[in-house]
Amino acid sequence: MKIALLGYGKMGKEIEKIALERGHEIVLRKTEENDYSGLEHADVAIDFSIPTAATENISTCFEHNIPVVSGTTGWLEQYNDMVQLCKEKNGAFLYGSNFSVGVNLFFELNSYLAKLMANIKEYNVSMEEIHHTQKLDAPSGTAISLAQGIIAETNYEQWTMDSAKENQIYIDAKRIEDVPGTHSVYYKSAVDEIEIKHTAFSRQGFALGAVVAAEWILGKKGIFTMKDVLNLG
Repeated sequence: MKIALLGYGKMGKEIEKIALERGHEIVLRKTEENDYSGLEHADVAIDFSIPTAATENISTCFEHNIPVVSGTTGWLEQYNDMVQLCKEKNGAFLYGSNFSVGVNLFFELNSYLAKLMANIKEYNVSMEEIHHTQKLDAPSGTAISLAQGIIAETNYEQWTMDSAKENQIYIDAKRIEDVPGTHSVYYKSAVDEIEIKHTAFSRQGFALGAVVAAEWILGKKGIFTMKDVLNLG
């Protein structure tokens, strides 16, 4: 499989390493300094760029009829526009706030716990996420996905990084050197606390999941998530 890497930072290089180990070929390593030359030879594109570049990368793939897997966060106010464009071009698009298999299982655990806690009013929910200092957006896309999973199952209506009001989920976003990603969800009452937590030890799990998603989407049309790739229902 021939892969175009849209974004060639730390994640792009980790994806390249795993893709090559799995027998794939890299036909484009897109940075701010070069153009899309080579994209036309790709079977699939993987976008791990920056928020300001994501929509151009994704739409360019649709214009070239190339399936695209995107893990860039911080641009989701334009997500529906990209979904619409994908449908217009009869393309294939898979966005994930996190491609780690463990995190996607954590998403399912989070939703299940939220459903259990929905009618138990003694507990208030809050979240914490910690990432490396190079991460541009806050809170992380993974934290937002976790918050949305809770909102879907409870009476909470939105998340906030300020002082939480009723029906708001407080997210504490911290930036600490060399932390790949840690996410915690807390349900606290006057007498106890329930915590679920996922800790990434490296970028390797994210990169492997992205390559697996790229392998999976090949030959498909439509809008997908990692739930589809992992058959999580």
